[in-house]
Amino acid sequence: MRTSDFDYHLPESSIAQTPLEPRDSSRLLVLHRDTGEVEHRIFQDLDLFLNPNDLLILNRTRVIPARIFACKETGGRVELLLLRRRDSLTWESLVGGKGLRVGTKVKVENGPDAEVLEVLEGSERLIQFSEPIEPYFPRVGHVPLPPYIHENLADPERYQTVYAREVGSAAAPTAGLHFTARLLEELQAKGVKIGFVTLHVGLDTFAPVTEENPQEHKIHTEWCELPLETAELINQTRQAGGRVIAVGTTSVRTLESAERYSILDHSTPDESRTSNIGSPISDSEYRISPFIGPTSIFILPGYEFKVVDAMITNFHLPKSTLIMLVSAFAGRERILSTYKLAIKQGYRFYSFGDAMLIL
Repeated sequence: MRTSDFDYHLPESSIAQTPLEPRDSSRLLVLHRDTGEVEHRIFQDLDLFLNPNDLLILNRTRVIPARIFACKETGGRVELLLLRRRDSLTWESLVGGKGLRVGTKVKVENGPDAEVLEVLEGSERLIQFSEPIEPYFPRVGHVPLPPYIHENLADPERYQTVYAREVGSAAAPTAGLHFTARLLEELQAKGVKIGFVTLHVGLDTFAPVTEENPQEHKIHTEWCELPLETAELINQTRQAGGRVIAVGTTSVRTLESAERYSILDHSTPDESRTSNIGSPISDSEYRISPFIGPTSIFILPGYEFKVVDAMITNFHLPKSTLIMLVSAFAGRERILSTYKLAIKQGYRFYSFGDAMLIL
């Protein structure tokens, strides 16, 4: 397996620059894994493919307006892109600007002072603010759109899901952008259950894998949570014969990460040391437990999914960890051939693009 195995050519014209209105008017490519059949629908048709007792898992993270502009004492303008909060004053950040060494002080435009505490990898810095930055977000923060989007976003809320609640992401879980409140209500009226997880998305999500062997790639670590009420919904769904349908790769990673720890929880001390973490459990014994903490799970072809029965996802960047994940779920050759078909059929790609339902 090589990273180049997950490459494909995408015309720039296929990259969506603006979201559609309404949200659920985007196209939906339905891929049936058992037959390879492809259907071309719109997202409003989702209810045709979901059954009563199915469970949708949604990531309720909310994107922070993490792009901030500041000036150095010398007058030079810099850009700070906040990635992860270490404590109330300290953030890991991507910086744009020269001379941002340890000890460099900057002044946020219409905000507090800040200082570079540590030089991290590449253009990442550890930044300490003189006071918490969060209260200043409404007037100094800008939504950090992915680098392949060049159009201005008129309404920042269009880069948030309608159910976003937990502030902490540097990027949106974009598969969820297609849902409207009305569509969610219609699905619930049909008997489809809704469960929530949280995974705060880092910008490393968009970074291509540069190693020739993807197994040598150092996956980014993100914070996630599977709460008790969602774990119970999953267990009930399994017992009732329903399907667990993950909305987005972030939900997939959260569920499969929680499964690893559930296996450990149900093992004896000896088993937890010697068993293959993530080995299958029969449905009659199936129990997933709540989980909270960091995850660095890297899902490649050959991975056996333990929780996810189907997924809703957007079309992903070449050679990214995300196209590797969906290839693990549906097969690399099938995904690449489906992407080729989607390009030919005029589907819109990436964050503001169309969606896939993989059954």
